[in-house]
Amino acid sequence: MSSLFIRLGIGLLFSIFALFNYFVNVTENPITGEKQRLQLSPRQEVIIGLQSRQEMAAKHNGLYPDQTLQAYVDQVGDRIVQQSSVNQSSYPFEFHLLRDTQTINAFALPGGQVFITAALLGRLNSEAQLAGVLGHEIAHVVARHGAEHLAKQQLGAALVNAVGIAASDTPESARQAAILAQAVNQMVNLKYGREDELESDRLGFRFMTEAGYNPQGIVELMQILASSRNGQQPAEFFSTHPNPGNRTERLGAIIQENFPNGIPAELEEGQQKFAQIVGSRL
Repeated sequence: MSSLFIRLGIGLLFSIFALFNYFVNVTENPITGEKQRLQLSPRQEVIIGLQSRQEMAAKHNGLYPDQTLQAYVDQVGDRIVQQSSVNQSSYPFEFHLLRDTQTINAFALPGGQVFITAALLGRLNSEAQLAGVLGHEIAHVVARHGAEHLAKQQLGAALVNAVGIAASDTPESARQAAILAQAVNQMVNLKYGREDELESDRLGFRFMTEAGYNPQGIVELMQILASSRNGQQPAEFFSTHPNPGNRTERLGAIIQENFPNGIPAELEEGQQKFAQIVGSRL
C-alpha cells in the first residue's frame, strides 16, 4: 500500500510540474498580438525547421529540378515576406518546390521552412493564387501554430507519463506506457485545428494584400482545392489542413469587409506572368 501512495505522489508531482510549466510560459506574438503558451523560442523553432527540412523534402521525392520554377517561388514568397508585416518577424524564411507531382499540398515547418508540391503548383493559374498558398503557410509560421501544438504535445505526454508512473508496478512498464503515450499524442496533434486554419486564412489574406496581390487569388485557390478534392486526385491539403466549414465564403466575407467598394485595381493577379513561367514547365 505504501508503494502505491509513493507512486501516486510522484505521479501527482509530475502532473503539477507539467501543468505549471505549460500555463506560466506565456508569450505575446508581436505580429498577431495573441498571447500564446509556448515552450520553444523562435531560435529553437528555426533550428527544428532547418534540421527537418531535408527529411520533409525526401518524403516528397526531393526538390523539383528546375531552377527557374524554384526562383519564381522564391520571388513570390520573398515579396510577401519583405513587403508585408511579416518583415517584423525574425524568421529566415526559405521556400521549397517539391518534386512530388501526385500530392496536392503545401505546408510549413516551424521557423520559416515553407514547401509547395509541383502537383499543387501545376493546378494554379495565377501568381495571386501562388501568393495565396505561400501567404497561408507563412501565416502558420508567424502565428507559431507548430510551436503551440508542440507545447500541447509535451503537456499531454507529460500528463500521460505521470499516469503511467502512478499506475505501473515496474519502471519497465512505466517506460513502455510513456513511449506509447508519446506516439498516440503526436498522432492526435498532427493536424492543424479549425482556429489555426481560420487565423492563417485571415493572416494570409492580410500578408498577400499588403504585398500587392489580389486577394481573390486565395478564394480561387480554395475553389481549386475543393474541385481537386472531388476529383480522381483529391487534394492532400485538406488532410493536413482540416477544412473549417466553407472557407471560400469566409474569405469572400473578409474581402468584402476590407474592400467594401471593390478590390483595388492595382492589386496584382499575375495570370500572364504565371503562365509564361510555369505553364511551359509543368
